[in-house]
Amino acid sequence: MFSRLQTLLAALWGGFLLCVAFAAAPSAFAVLERAQAGLFVGRLFAVEAQVSLAAALILILLERRLARDAAEAGAAGPVFSAALLLPAVALFCTIAGYYGLQPLMANARAGTGVASFAALHGASLVFFGVKGLAVLALAWISQRRAS
Repeated sequence: MFSRLQTLLAALWGGFLLCVAFAAAPSAFAVLERAQAGLFVGRLFAVEAQVSLAAALILILLERRLARDAAEAGAAGPVFSAALLLPAVALFCTIAGYYGLQPLMANARAGTGVASFAALHGASLVFFGVKGLAVLALAWISQRRAS
């Protein structure tokens, strides 16, 4: 049961990230003024970061439970499996990419930052991309393991 829940949550999270990246954010800039689109997308990524924190923590806990159940059944597996490391990578990318870079991006927009807004935006994009790949890989690995 926990294995299927892990697969479902990873797939839903991956779909959510794809929706944000390829539908919601580009659509906002297509139909709204640049300033309004920026505010909308900023709020969108704030919600996405909160969802990502929760999903990563739940998936890490689910993987630890699955590993504990397997150990109790006598099937010893690796301590750091891909199903544990991938949500940890996604969690790191969320913390670094949103909570770490967002204040720096606000300072750069105000002209007081240590780096340009474009450079920080690019770094944020890289973190988001790595997070998306990690979550999609987790969904694929979980699906193969559950079946």
